[in-house]
Amino acid sequence: MLGGVENHSLRRTAAFFDLDKTVIAKSSTLTFGKSFYQGGLINRRAALRTAYTQFVFLLGGADHEQMERMRKYLSELCRGWNVHQVREIVAETLHELIDPIIYDEAASLIEEHHAAGRDVVIVSTSGAEVVEPIGRLLDADRVVATRMVVEDDVFTGEVEYYAYGPTKAEAVRELAASEGYDLAGCYAYSDSATDLPMLEAVGHPHAVNPDRALRREAAAREWPVLTFSRPVRLKQRVAALPMPSRPALLTAAAVGAVTAAVGLLWLAGRRHTPRQRCRTPRQRS
Repeated sequence: MLGGVENHSLRRTAAFFDLDKTVIAKSSTLTFGKSFYQGGLINRRAALRTAYTQFVFLLGGADHEQMERMRKYLSELCRGWNVHQVREIVAETLHELIDPIIYDEAASLIEEHHAAGRDVVIVSTSGAEVVEPIGRLLDADRVVATRMVVEDDVFTGEVEYYAYGPTKAEAVRELAASEGYDLAGCYAYSDSATDLPMLEAVGHPHAVNPDRALRREAAAREWPVLTFSRPVRLKQRVAALPMPSRPALLTAAAVGAVTAAVGLLWLAGRRHTPRQRCRTPRQRS
């Protein structure tokens, strides 16, 4: 079974997923750069810088210093943005931008955890206005994300809660306490060494498309390493679901045959009842 998912039906557990480059193939926030530009939130220069930042992120991920620079840049960038406008832009372009970059392997793994009775929690450094709609798209049970300070429906550029590094691990432990999760039976998935605290907090950590630092840690600790490489639209995944099993097909065929036989017997009976065949709808009523 993918990712070594086991069924622990006697205890409540969860699977915690980093988002960027773990569940989706890009940075969730930076993916909306063009949409924010078209919506008038950023100028052309900022749009180009956002695209370049996305390119660098995809090439080598982001260490602590790069994440700090990205945080400062995005915080300054969103200062003065109207919160409702941001949410509208994300809602209007969510399927167009995010659906095609969801890893098929991640979507399957989320389904497996749900089938095993686990909650699925997205834990992302990206902003809540972006992560929460993506969480709903993925059918996640909960979302932990960075929150910006808002005054009069406008972002001030200050960070209220930063879901990063040790803070992610704290959020995982707080959820475990409030929801009754047994962390020893919980799973966590991430691509970045900055998420080591979150991975260490659970009994089943997994490295997904890991950066060099996380790959070294995973090898040293003998953590499973997963490779996700097939982004696919969710609608295409539904269309590609396997056909019913042979027993199921045989059962369906048998039901169809019985239904057909009953229909033929009914028609035969009608042929031997000429009075009923000649009655008009008014007479039958």
